[in-house]
Amino acid sequence: MRASRRGSVDPFIVMDVLEAARAAEARGRRIIHMEIGQPSTPAPQAARAALARAMEADALGYTVALGLPALRARIAGLYRDWYGISLDPARVIVTSGSSSAFLLAFTALFDAGERVALGEPGYPSYRQILKALSLDPVGIPTRIEDRYQPRPGDIPENVAGLIVASPANPSGTMLSRAALAALVEAAQARDIAFVSDEIYHGLHYDDRAVSALEVSDDVYVINSFSKYFSMTGWRVGWMVVPPDHVRLVERLAQNMFICAPHASQVAALAALDCTAELEAHRAVYGENRRLMLEGLPKAGFSRIAPPDGAFYVYADVSDLTGDSRALAAEILEGAGVAVTPGLDFDPVRGARTLRFSYAGATPDIREGLARLRDFMIRRG
Repeated sequence: MRASRRGSVDPFIVMDVLEAARAAEARGRRIIHMEIGQPSTPAPQAARAALARAMEADALGYTVALGLPALRARIAGLYRDWYGISLDPARVIVTSGSSSAFLLAFTALFDAGERVALGEPGYPSYRQILKALSLDPVGIPTRIEDRYQPRPGDIPENVAGLIVASPANPSGTMLSRAALAALVEAAQARDIAFVSDEIYHGLHYDDRAVSALEVSDDVYVINSFSKYFSMTGWRVGWMVVPPDHVRLVERLAQNMFICAPHASQVAALAALDCTAELEAHRAVYGENRRLMLEGLPKAGFSRIAPPDGAFYVYADVSDLTGDSRALAAEILEGAGVAVTPGLDFDPVRGARTLRFSYAGATPDIREGLARLRDFMIRRG
C-alpha cells in the first residue's frame, strides 16, 4: 500500500524506553520509572465519583464540538482564580487532550509548507505533528545559561509561528512575565502566530507560571487536565483562542473530532473543584523535586538547570557520553532505572543529554536515586 511522506514522522523514543522497561519487568526485574511524564497520583476522587453518577443517569453521547458549556465556564473561572483574568467562556474550546488542541491550532493557523519555530530541547510531538501537517518545524537551539528557553533575538527569519512552553518539557524551566512578554511582543511585531503550551501550569514550586493571556489576547493558549489534574488517560484538555478564531476552530473540531469524550468532560468539571487534593499532589512532586536536585549531583548528573515546574530534570551528560540512547540502555540494564535519552527533545544535541522524570511515587524516587548513585560509582 502506498504511504504519504507526511506520515514519515520520527518515533517517540521514550515509548521505546518504556517498552524495554516493561520487558525487563516481565522477566521479573523491578524497574524504577524515571522516563514517563505521567503523574503517579490518581484523578481526583470527586472526579471519579461524578463520572460514576453520570454513567447511571446519562447516555453520555455527543456534546457540542466546543465542549460542555458548564465546563467551558468553569475553565474560564480558573483563569480568574489563577491569573486574575476575566475570560469569556466563549473563547474556551474543550479538546481530546492537548494533542488534539495542537492539531487544531496548527491547522487553523498555518498553511502547508510554512515554517514554525520551537525551542530545542522541546516536546517532540510538536515537530512530528507539524511534519504530519506538511509544515516545517524550525528548531531554536536554546542554552543552559538561558535555562533552555528562547530569547526574542533567537526567533528565526521567515517563520509563521512560534511555540513556547513554560513550564517546559523536558527542562521544567519557566519564563518570567517580562521574558514571556518580550517573546509575545517580538512575535506580534513580525506577524508571527504565538502558541503557548501551558499544560504544566499548576505544577510550580516557587513562583507560579505566567499565562500568555496575561500579556495578550492575540495568542493561542493550550492546556490539559493530564498533568496538574492527574488525568492523563482521560484525554481531555482545552485551548483558548482569540474571539475571531472561535468559529474557525469550531468548524475544524466538528469535522476532526466531533467532540471531546463526554465522560471525560464530566470528570474534568468535577476535578476543577478539587483544589485541596490537587495541592496535596503538588506537594508530592515538590518533595520529589527536592530529592532530585539533591540526589542527581551525587550520582554524577550535575549539569542541570534547576526546574521551576512540571516534573522533569534535564541533564547535560556530555562529560559521560556522546550517545545518550546507549547510556540510557546501560542505566536500565545496570541500575534498573528507566530514563529518557535527550534525542526525543533535541535531534541535534540530544545525544548528549538525558531527561529524568520525578512524576513517580516518592519512595520510588528515593530508591531510583540510590540505584543511580551506586551504578554510576561502579561505572566509574
